[in-house]
Amino acid sequence: MSLAKAVLSGTVFRNPEKRFTGNNIPVTSFTLNIDDKEQSLIRIVARGNNAEAIEQAVSKDDRIVVEGRLQVSAIQSEDGTEKKIMELDLSSFEVLSSSNSPVQNKSKDEVVKFSEVEMDDVLIGEEEIPF
Repeated sequence: MSLAKAVLSGTVFRNPEKRFTGNNIPVTSFTLNIDDKEQSLIRIVARGNNAEAIEQAVSKDDRIVVEGRLQVSAIQSEDGTEKKIMELDLSSFEVLSSSNSPVQNKSKDEVVKFSEVEMDDVLIGEEEIPF
């Protein structure tokens, strides 16, 4: 598995889905299309307060900016082959335009913005970064 911080902009491809961990922590995931010309999909995963905020503020076809840890990991597919999966562990997001009301009808102060960084979720320390 590799990790990197990333900021991505795109269109929400599917409505967010919320679940709960065994410890009753909310986890919301959705797919973001980062290329308007063709499908380039990245899975976005939000936990805790961000999971609640995503569920309330984001829906399919919204334009958003997300920030977090980009993770590439390998999983075993049903046919036994190894697949690489890219997902972003969300730390903050901003809704640029909503499918319900375009941003051009909103003032700058009305654009929805949420941010939460949970330092307990950080997987590696700076001393472990290889560059």
